[in-house]
Amino acid sequence: MRILFLGDIMGRSGRNCVKRHLPSLRKRLRPDIVIINVENAAAGFGVTGKLAQEFFSLGATCLTTGNHAWGQKELVDYIDGEPRLLRPLNFLAGTPGRGSYIHKLSDGRKALIVCAMARLFVEPIIDDPFASVARLLEQYHLGKSVQAIFVDFHGEATSEKMAFAHYFDGKISAVVGTHTHIPTADEHILPEGTAYITDVGMCGDYDSVIGVKKELAIWRFTRSIPGERLVPAEGEATICGVFVVTDDSTGLAESIGRIQLGGILREELPEK
Repeated sequence: MRILFLGDIMGRSGRNCVKRHLPSLRKRLRPDIVIINVENAAAGFGVTGKLAQEFFSLGATCLTTGNHAWGQKELVDYIDGEPRLLRPLNFLAGTPGRGSYIHKLSDGRKALIVCAMARLFVEPIIDDPFASVARLLEQYHLGKSVQAIFVDFHGEATSEKMAFAHYFDGKISAVVGTHTHIPTADEHILPEGTAYITDVGMCGDYDSVIGVKKELAIWRFTRSIPGERLVPAEGEATICGVFVVTDDSTGLAESIGRIQLGGILREELPEK
């Protein structure tokens, strides 16, 4: 299975970059599934139903979020009616929405897509992601009941992301880190066959502080009083993501390649 994943879309600049480049990426890479993290798509905080539908119209199979899932209040009412829009699986019981989605391709192959969130240095209060994902995996058999299992693991600490990936090595096709908005250069396949990267980075303006206008962020770091509300930078964005290819018979990864396209970062594109 061929899986294209794009990292956290940051504001208007990130949205416009994805709209501009996703069609050509789909043509070049021919993904079976397109997954996009949209937790910062609406002015840097959350996503709206209207924006979600725009991403689906561009060809997104599933949308994931993270700690800013509820940045737009309207999503609380919208998310229960849209199974392709995920909030973290390990949010507390009773939280609206769902944390996983089964996508069935036209040829009958199935993929389990999971959104989960790490616990170190992030809010809100959430359940153990290790235990939550382990319980979910009791219902599926990689390479049999589903041909691929993809996890967007949204978290701050690199150590927690690495530990999570190794814990599920061989049981998940790919564990892809999001949240820090900074792409890491450690994409590889773990010993038991799970593709991994600590963070794919954001789709946003990198002439910024993690996607925020740099002067606003600098103010907060150099004063003891809050400044203006943090808003996304508006320069030309870079698309950051990964392209994962898996073996349908085992569900394990055959390759993972980093994507960086547009903006100011050096271009990185995987082989077709």
